[in-house]
Amino acid sequence: MANQSKPPHILCASFNQDSSCFSIGTRNGLKLFNSESGRLCYETVNGAYGIVEMLYSTNFLAIVGAGEQPSLSPRRLCLFNTVTECALKELNFLTTILAVRVNRKRLIIVLQDRTYIYDSNSLALLDTIETVANTKGLCAFSPSLDGCYIALPANTTKGSALVYNAMNLHSHCQIEAHRSPLAAMALSSDGVYIATASEQGTIIRVHLISQAKKSYSFRRGTYPSTIYSLAFGPPKGFPHLLVATSSSGSLHVFHLDSVTNQRNKKSVGLLASVLPNTINGALEPSHHYVFPNVLPTGVKSCATIHTIERIASASLSRASIHVITYDGYFREYRLIIDDSHDSSWVLEHEFNMLTRPS
Repeated sequence: MANQSKPPHILCASFNQDSSCFSIGTRNGLKLFNSESGRLCYETVNGAYGIVEMLYSTNFLAIVGAGEQPSLSPRRLCLFNTVTECALKELNFLTTILAVRVNRKRLIIVLQDRTYIYDSNSLALLDTIETVANTKGLCAFSPSLDGCYIALPANTTKGSALVYNAMNLHSHCQIEAHRSPLAAMALSSDGVYIATASEQGTIIRVHLISQAKKSYSFRRGTYPSTIYSLAFGPPKGFPHLLVATSSSGSLHVFHLDSVTNQRNKKSVGLLASVLPNTINGALEPSHHYVFPNVLPTGVKSCATIHTIERIASASLSRASIHVITYDGYFREYRLIIDDSHDSSWVLEHEFNMLTRPS
């Protein structure tokens, strides 16, 4: 029994930059899947991985071990080619790597007290950002080269986010989003929006990066819950949607267009006239779609909005939402929203990633 290998268990999961593929790291190895077909594209069984990040649908991976084998140190980043199955480059650090983000120009490596920005092609170190203690490795990244931002915690006692321009290498703004520390962050892929949730998990706020002080607020629920993931839909999609998963087991989708449209209308009433804009924004009506008990309660998960399409002839919008749960399952949900903001949803399909054949 002492020599028996540990059972498979998901240690990390992430979607690539355009949600066309996703990766998981387990105690036994790593796997890459196609999001649309569910096909297992690549697999290796050689130890535990704590971070697996893809560069779009290329053969390039950024991987970090979970520290369960001497060859897979959590302090070593390996840039790996899945075709040649060779390491292209290794970067070693003094402390554990907590998060990695990558696009075609930048490689972001997050440690507890600093974040490094590298050139993705030459691997030249471009900048180092000194941060507050970031024990969770929180980091949001917009892969667009035109709006290439990093968001990092800026305070350990309040929900503040530092937004940094990764292309021009300068601080862009600091957003004061919550009263309690941050638990989750996401940037839209075009760098227009940032979404944040605190450790309370009851309110999710969305800021325009260009107008950092102007916030939109969505109430997820009344009782505290841990927000596991936040993700925006494709930037060219209609409507603009934000998806969230939490420890409650519910899947939440928020309609950003409804809030934007409300802000464009003239505020009426005594309450609206006396409250500041940021507070008044929390009182504006919004469309919030909740799918209760569709995910296992208390099981970590991550979600993305794969596609959004407008069907003009039927006066409705349709979104495909992909969810990975750390108990080993991939699920695809179909959300349909009509022009009256009535919604319906269905589980399109699911499969066990740990037993999926190649």
